[in-house]
Amino acid sequence: MDEADVRDRLRGVTDPDLGDDIVSLELVNEISFEGDTIRIDLALGAPYSPIETGIADEVRAALSDVDYEIDLSASIDRGLSADEQILPDVKNIIAVASGKGGVGKSTVAVNLAAGLSQLGARVGLFDADVYGPNVPRMLDAEERPKATKDETLIPPEKYGMKLMSMDFLVGEDDPVIWRGPMVHKVLTQLWEDVQWGALDYMVVDLPPGTGDTQLTLLQSVPVSGAVIVTTPQEVAVDDARKGLEMFGKHETPVLGIVENMSGFRCPDCGSEHDIFGEGGGEEFADESEMPFLGSIPLDPRVREGGDDGRPTVLDEDSDTSEALREFTNNAANMQGLVHRRGLSVQRSEPHSH
Repeated sequence: MDEADVRDRLRGVTDPDLGDDIVSLELVNEISFEGDTIRIDLALGAPYSPIETGIADEVRAALSDVDYEIDLSASIDRGLSADEQILPDVKNIIAVASGKGGVGKSTVAVNLAAGLSQLGARVGLFDADVYGPNVPRMLDAEERPKATKDETLIPPEKYGMKLMSMDFLVGEDDPVIWRGPMVHKVLTQLWEDVQWGALDYMVVDLPPGTGDTQLTLLQSVPVSGAVIVTTPQEVAVDDARKGLEMFGKHETPVLGIVENMSGFRCPDCGSEHDIFGEGGGEEFADESEMPFLGSIPLDPRVREGGDDGRPTVLDEDSDTSEALREFTNNAANMQGLVHRRGLSVQRSEPHSH
């Protein structure tokens, strides 16, 4: 069996999103033989996302009768030199944003990070909300970062996620008064002076709105995808639109819209109430031609989870944890699709000199 035979078999593996086989789409980076092992390097960019896991399983199945050990690896080429990469060991940086406060953005960020970690991914959660950092409280993370001799920080871990927050660096009751240049400096240090290690995903909880912090982030690190959080009511949707435009200006791919607090299921009588209206997030996604990543019910348990430090996505069997898992899967699948589509297009274009 040689490389051509392997490629031939891989033509039977289809990318369900792009609707063609992985060889034609140029998603097979390299095939090599080492002793009894066939190494196949695939251009899959979102580890543990259900769709890419499925593609990898199909690759193994296509070669299941072959008398070789199959070693699959995935590498994504961002076209940046080593010097240009701020976080070269972080595969994906997903920014969670909202146009206004009070839409539960931090809750969504914390549950997305915990959900990805639960799938098996290596995850970092970066709370970039310099004015109102509350991620450590939501995870009941008491432990502070440790400083090393060369003045870098080792982030504490909770639920398998590495955490970093402004909250660790300012006292509990210190009023936070920042000006633009200070924000830039502090955020840049938190990227560069923290030993994040190798991560599949870094989830960044941005402050609400479209100000200094967001622009600093978009200018200084390669955000691979943004999730925009809104609630069903119209004013939140209008604000989310501003967030969408901001990412558009910086050519940051938006993975989609998630609608938080969508319906309240009364724990006593079991009936549903649309406290904040209904369907705004989904309509907004349709109208802006963005994927709709899911709606998360308004559930007292989410707040309680936030208060007692355990993300609701980790619960076994509630409608809300199910909705959060579905949202996590959709966000990861979209991140993978953004990479694969970009790569496939890039590779199929004639090379220009």
